[in-house]
Amino acid sequence: MKRITRTAVLTVGALIAALGLPSAAAHAADDLPRVDLRVLVVSDGGPAVDAIAAELEAAGTPYTEVDLTRSDRPVLDAGFLADTVDGRPRAKYQAVVLPNDNPFPANSPEMTALAAYERTHDIPQVDAYTYARPEAGLRYPVDGGYAGGVDGVRAEVTAAGRAGPFGYLDGQVPFEDNSPTVGESYAYLSTPVAGADFTPYVEAAIPGGTGRGSLVGEYRHDGRRELVVTFVYNQHQQQFRLLARGIVDWMTGGVHLGASRNYFAVHVDDVLAADDRWDTELNCTPGDVDCPEGEGTPDPIRMLPGDVDHAASWQDERDFTLDFAYNGAGSVDHREGNGGADPLADRLIAERNRFRWINHTYTHAFLGCEQDTAVVPWRCATHADGSTKWVGRTAISDEIATNRVWGETAGLPLRNDELVTGEHSGLKVLPQQPADNPNLAPALADNGITWLASDNSRDPAQRRVGPATTVSRYPMNVFFNAGREAEQVDEYNWIYTSRAQGGSGICEDNPATTTCLPAPLDTATGYTGHIVPLETRIALGHVLANDPKPHFIHQSNLAEDRIAYPVLDGVLDGYEALFADSTPVVNLRMKDIGVELQRRAAWADALREGQVTAYRTGGTVTVEAPDGTNATVTVPTGTTLAGDPFGEAYAGRASGWTRTAGQTALSFTLPVSATDGTDADGPAPDAKTPDAKTPADGPAPDTRVPAGVRDHVPYTARS
Repeated sequence: MKRITRTAVLTVGALIAALGLPSAAAHAADDLPRVDLRVLVVSDGGPAVDAIAAELEAAGTPYTEVDLTRSDRPVLDAGFLADTVDGRPRAKYQAVVLPNDNPFPANSPEMTALAAYERTHDIPQVDAYTYARPEAGLRYPVDGGYAGGVDGVRAEVTAAGRAGPFGYLDGQVPFEDNSPTVGESYAYLSTPVAGADFTPYVEAAIPGGTGRGSLVGEYRHDGRRELVVTFVYNQHQQQFRLLARGIVDWMTGGVHLGASRNYFAVHVDDVLAADDRWDTELNCTPGDVDCPEGEGTPDPIRMLPGDVDHAASWQDERDFTLDFAYNGAGSVDHREGNGGADPLADRLIAERNRFRWINHTYTHAFLGCEQDTAVVPWRCATHADGSTKWVGRTAISDEIATNRVWGETAGLPLRNDELVTGEHSGLKVLPQQPADNPNLAPALADNGITWLASDNSRDPAQRRVGPATTVSRYPMNVFFNAGREAEQVDEYNWIYTSRAQGGSGICEDNPATTTCLPAPLDTATGYTGHIVPLETRIALGHVLANDPKPHFIHQSNLAEDRIAYPVLDGVLDGYEALFADSTPVVNLRMKDIGVELQRRAAWADALREGQVTAYRTGGTVTVEAPDGTNATVTVPTGTTLAGDPFGEAYAGRASGWTRTAGQTALSFTLPVSATDGTDADGPAPDAKTPDAKTPADGPAPDTRVPAGVRDHVPYTARS
C-alpha cells in the first residue's frame, strides 16, 4: 500500500542550488558560463508541444515560446540563444523543446545555431513528436517497425527509464482507448539504428512482430542529447500525464523552478443532515426546488452508524482521510424527532478523530438571495423597486457560528477558518444570481473565515471574498440525491439522454456536454459498467494534472449502496497500479490546498513581473527574488541548505516552497551523487569553458519581448 502524504509541501528559506560539479571544483566557478533556468519552447501549434508547455506552466517552470507560424517571429540565431552578462557568457535557456527533431527547412541556419548552442552549453533537446528515422537515431518504421494507432496499448518503462527520468512510475504506461470509433493515439514504433547511441526509456510491443519499439528514448550524437518521442498526444491524455514529469526531469536534469505533485482530496458534504431522494417516476427530487411544491413524498437518505464504521475501515485500508463537512442541525432535528436519540451522531462523535471536519453551516440554508421557488428554475426574490432581496448578514453569521459551537461542543477537531456553505450559496450562481451576496463577506469576517469553498464548475478561479480566499472543488457526478445505484442511473439517464428517449434534453440544447448518452443505461449494470469508469477516469485525470483542488460528494453516497466507494477505489487502485512508492498521492485538508493555490498565484505574479532571476553557473544555481517571496524549486534528494536537508522527497526528487528572508540568494548543496556524474539521470553537465562560438562580451541583454515570442508563467489554478 502506498503512503498517502497529508502534510503541506515543506517550506524552507530562499533558494539557490548547486549543480553539476564535485565540491572540489567549486573554486573554478568564476570561469564557468551562466545557464538561465528557463526553457525555450519552439512551437508549430501542434498538441504535443502545447502539452509540454502546459506541464511547465502548471508546475511553475518559466519558459519562452517562439511561434513558428508567425512571420514576425524572431530568428533563432546565436544572439537570441546566448549573450554575455557581467562579463560572463550566458546561455539563455536550460533546455530546448522542438516540435520534432528538425522543424526547419533543409540546411536551415536556425537549426545549425540551435545545434551549436546545445553542443556548446550541453543543453538537452526534446523532440515533442517526431517520425522514427535515422536522423533521430531510429530505423524507419517500414524496416521492421510499426506506424499506426496505439489505442489501448500497454507500454512499459524500460530498466533504463526506471533508473533514469521515469523512476517514479511502476512500469506500465497504458494508452487511452475511450471510444471504439475514434482513433485517439498514433505512434511510430521502431528500434535504434545500428551503432546509434540510443537508449529506449518507454517501449511497446511492435504489432505483428516479435520485438519492441521505442516510444520515448534518449539519442546522443554529435555532442548533443535528444529525448525522442514518437507518439502524438495532447495535454489531457493519460499517457502524456504519466510521462510529463519525466520529460521535464530529463530536460532540466532534475533542477528547475517549480514543482509538481499528484493530489487527491475528497469532501463529503451534508454529514449529519439527510439528503432528499430522487423520484424515478416524477424525474425530480421531492422536497427540493426541482420538484413542484406538493409533488411526491420526500424519502430522505441519511447515513447510519454502520456507514461510519465502513468509512473508518475504508480509510484505514486505503491510508486515506476523508473530509466531513457537517450540518449540526441535522443531529438536533433528528434527536427532537426520535426521543433524544441519534445513533449516527453518537457514532460520528465517538470516531471524530478518524476524519477531518469542515463547518458546512448549521441548517444548510441557502445564503445568497432569497429564493423565489414558485417557478422552476428558481429566481431571486425582489423588493418593490426591483432590487434583490438578500439573506442578511446576521442570518449568515448565525449559520456559521451556531454550527461551529455545535462542533466544538461535540469535540470535533475543527479548523475555524474553513467554511463550506450549503450549495456554495452566498457566492454568485448563474443565471439567477450573477453577483455574490454583499452580506456574505462581512459575515465571514465576523467569524474569522479565511478559506471558503466554491464550485469549480461555475467558479473555478481562486478569488477573494472579503477576508476569505476561495478553494474551488470539483463536483463528482455521483448525485447528492442518490443512495442506491438504480437511482443514480435513472437520474443520469434523465439528465443525459434525449427527449425522445425520455430524457431532459439537456444534451440536445447543449451539444458541448461531454457526458451525453447515445441510449439510456441499464439501471442494473449502468453504474458499474459506465458511470464508475467514466467518473474514475475524470477524477484520476485531475490527480495526474498537478491540481490540488478537492473533489466533493455527499453523505448520501456513503449510505445505503455506498455508491461513492467504487469511484474512490477506482481512482486509488488506478493510481496504485501506475506509480512507485516514491510518488504517493498527496491528501491535503482544505486550508492547505488553499495555501498551495495562493502561493502558486503569487509565484506566477512574481515571474510575470520579472521579479525572479534564476540561473546555473557551473555547480551553482542561483535564484534571486525580493525579500518575502515564496518560491518553488525542484532539486535532487539529499540537497542541503546550511547543512540541513531541503524540501520534501517526492518522485525521486526534493521540492518545496521557500520564502526569502533578508537575503535574496542563498546556497543549497547537492549530494555527491548528483555532482560527481553518477546521478541516475546521466552524467553531470560538461563544465568546460565554452568554445569560440560563445558570443563576445557585450551590453546587458535586452529584456523586451520581441514579436512572435511569449514569456510564460504558470497558471494559478487549472480547471
